Amino acid sequence: MIELPPFLLYYAAALAVAFTRGLQRQVILLAAPVVTGLFLWLFISPGSEVTFSVMSFELTLLRVDKLSLLFGYLFCIASFFAGIFSLHVEDTKQHVAGLVYAGSALGAVFSGDLISLFIFWELLAISSVFLIWARGTERALKAGMRYLVYQVLSGVLLLAGALIYVSNTGSLAFNHIGLDAGLAGWLILIAFGIKSAFPFLHTWLTDGYPEATVTGTVILSAFTTKVAVYSLARGFAGEEILIYIGVTMACFPIFYAVIENDLRKVLAYSLINQVGFMVTGIGIGTALALNGAVAHAFSDVIFKGLLFMSMGAVLYRVNNINGSDLGGLYKSMPKTTLLCIVGALSISAFPLFSGFVSKSMVMTALMEEQHGYFWLLMLFASAGVFHHAGIKIPYFAFFHHDSGIRTEEAPPNMLVAMAVAAALCVFIGSQPQFLYALLPWEVDYWPYDVTHVLAQMQLLFFSALAFVWLNKQGLYPPELRSVNLDAEWFYRRLLPAGAQRTVRLLSDAQRSIVTTITTRVQGLQKEFDKSPMSKYYLAESWPTGSMVFWISAILGIFLLLDLFGLGR
Repeated sequence: MIELPPFLLYYAAALAVAFTRGLQRQVILLAAPVVTGLFLWLFISPGSEVTFSVMSFELTLLRVDKLSLLFGYLFCIASFFAGIFSLHVEDTKQHVAGLVYAGSALGAVFSGDLISLFIFWELLAISSVFLIWARGTERALKAGMRYLVYQVLSGVLLLAGALIYVSNTGSLAFNHIGLDAGLAGWLILIAFGIKSAFPFLHTWLTDGYPEATVTGTVILSAFTTKVAVYSLARGFAGEEILIYIGVTMACFPIFYAVIENDLRKVLAYSLINQVGFMVTGIGIGTALALNGAVAHAFSDVIFKGLLFMSMGAVLYRVNNINGSDLGGLYKSMPKTTLLCIVGALSISAFPLFSGFVSKSMVMTALMEEQHGYFWLLMLFASAGVFHHAGIKIPYFAFFHHDSGIRTEEAPPNMLVAMAVAAALCVFIGSQPQFLYALLPWEVDYWPYDVTHVLAQMQLLFFSALAFVWLNKQGLYPPELRSVNLDAEWFYRRLLPAGAQRTVRLLSDAQRSIVTTITTRVQGLQKEFDKSPMSKYYLAESWPTGSMVFWISAILGIFLLLDLFGLGR
């Protein structure tokens, strides 16, 4: 057993990538996740710990249990296929940022105290924003700034909560915190909630991810929200408020995703929808629900990464990702089409695909805990995700109408990355026992019973039937050729408009006050000119020559008096 924080391997790789080019850089990009994954598998075991003291505080850079190990394996897998997908990229900034970002995610999940967690929390924010800015457009620059504001705010809240927590308890240990911790608990929950994309705190995701580079969005989709899910599972398992938040997260993005034209933004909304299932499982807090939450996080990174990669390949080849402008691409990109369909089946929870074996755990836990109404809402959310991610993404990108676009198939490295992710989706879905063996809590569950399979197939069949009928009747909401805003409308439209109106009102008020005062002074001047006192207003009533004569005469008299000594 070697007690070495795994993030150091990624940071070393980032440093090496900064000074290498070509084949050497590509080898480092692929070796970093492979070596780190093997290191975790062979040399790190539950119970490992690395601590040191700083200013009387004991910081834990490595605290290993089955929960942190699961996410460690996941992040190595995600960075591996993301590395393959980005082999053609020559931008040093993107490669360095991606490795630091992945390393920071590993640092966060293996942190054993709140201060170490905060440090990696902020490094996640700083490194990831470069994947948005690297696109180089004005929209990417502005979206990156808004993204960074949210991420830094999350870190500030986490630090404030941590300081209050240590003041109240005398401990920095990152274990279960709960809302019983008072203000500290609420601050930390909101900090985690921002990175989890809670409702009204989610716009950094739908605003920033679609503006990232082709490869940047794939990397972004894997780490930030999953670190937050891990943190919620660690610190707030069983908090009932998370059930309400999670169900809301699973339901509301559906309505925006259905009308969204940018297919990468559709996937961003879908990402919030899937995180909603995870947050709900954490809120339920039973072993089955928690296992379902982290298992679905594992599955989601892979199938959502596959979908983002397929849309990234389309954007790379066509330079357009709007559903209204695509269609017919299956003729030019048949392999990408097939791999995208595997991702669509997985996210839709078709039997034998990864989403089925993880999402079903959360749904079963809802029923076991007598949350019938929430179960119905999550059933609606499941049907909705089939509509906007399972059907809409492949249909509008590759089928629909023939847009006339003819291009090349995705580059070989992109196809290999998508194939790796697709193979994992099928393997996990058909052999779930291997994923279940990694789960942190004891598993007493098997997804393939007749009732569950039939119920899921019926849900998917009627959802598909509804999609076809709505399309045939012309009732399916059209893709809007515009930027669709949800909660971000408040700070991208309302606040700027309010600020401009306030400035105008203040300017108008200033002009009104100045005009009123000037008019009043002029009126007083006219009244004074008409009064008997105006004749004593020497500057206007006496000629200048007379004034000079009398001043000279008075000065002469004083000089004579002084000369003859009469002035003493």
